[in-house]
Amino acid sequence: MKEGIRMHGKASKELQKEVIDKGLCTLCGGCTGTCPYLVVYDGRIVRLHRCDMSEGQCYHYCPRTYMDMDAISRHIFGAPYGEGEIGSVREVFLARSTDQVIHQKAQDGGIVTTLLSVALAEGMIDGAVETKLDEEKNPHGFIARNREELLECAGVSYEPSPVIQAINRLPNETTEKLGFVGLPCHVACLSKMKLSPPTNRANIEHLEPVIGLFCGWTLSHSFHRFLQEHFDLAKAIKFDIPHHPEHSFDVYTPSGKESVDLDEISPYINKACGYCFDMTAEFADISVGSGRAMFKGWNTVILRTKVGAEILDIAKGRNAIEIQPIPDESLANLKRASLDKKKRALKNIISMTGGVDDLLYLGISQHLKEMLLE
Repeated sequence: MKEGIRMHGKASKELQKEVIDKGLCTLCGGCTGTCPYLVVYDGRIVRLHRCDMSEGQCYHYCPRTYMDMDAISRHIFGAPYGEGEIGSVREVFLARSTDQVIHQKAQDGGIVTTLLSVALAEGMIDGAVETKLDEEKNPHGFIARNREELLECAGVSYEPSPVIQAINRLPNETTEKLGFVGLPCHVACLSKMKLSPPTNRANIEHLEPVIGLFCGWTLSHSFHRFLQEHFDLAKAIKFDIPHHPEHSFDVYTPSGKESVDLDEISPYINKACGYCFDMTAEFADISVGSGRAMFKGWNTVILRTKVGAEILDIAKGRNAIEIQPIPDESLANLKRASLDKKKRALKNIISMTGGVDDLLYLGISQHLKEMLLE
């Protein structure tokens, strides 16, 4: 048995039954890119043909099949999975880029694009696996190998992206060192791969740093049709959901900003997101989110690993970023929001399974389970 992954002889048939049919698929792309039977089509995973494999990596690396949180945490952080609201933490602070070009393109403080630009310039990475929008503004996995391509990936789409597919398609023999940017579900898939490396694929250890993005939910592919009906997507250059007291979904074009009320898009929230336990991408090297309304134009940054610290130190040394302490109130709000997501996910999982003994993919301790259910 590979540590942290239950090898029960399951493949695409079970993935279809246990994840896709139950509405748990996050469209991370972890099951596509190498498999001839599973593809991304019209915003969902489709099984083209019957697969006769008795055991498949498609099933084992899915972020919604069993995750031994302790085993993964020990592998990444050298300690069991804790009971903190936002995962393993070295430091939390506010930061923003000093690069005005990045500020114009990126979301909030532009920290993700800046850190990757620094890592690329320093030769720490050869590129970065990111999400990029095509001409119709559909998100997909993309490997950016220069500053211009990094800038093309800056910003947020709010629709799910099968970004792991880009990793699965890498040549087995590649020696490229690549950074990675993804949502908590992407990072969860990647963490399972790092715990028990895939066979017949590129070396997963060459993928660092892993930068995770805070996420409350994504919007289903049907939302894309809503956008097409309400906006000229060919002219869209940026999407945003500003924080309270704003209550809108904003689309920026060269001529200005257009908005719809947030209530209009709430019906498009992915069902799968209701079962997600992780708001801050807890298994990343660095996690990045918004500075919220009080610190517009800044990012909240959670430093988690030595790899993350090395890149941040270089960025600070090059004066590529500026940093300030996060106020106690802001940190408390972040922890509260993350804890609420954990409790909500656990409640929804129990509602689906009918009891506390079956938590679907979630392998957590009995003590943590009891604490969250209090």
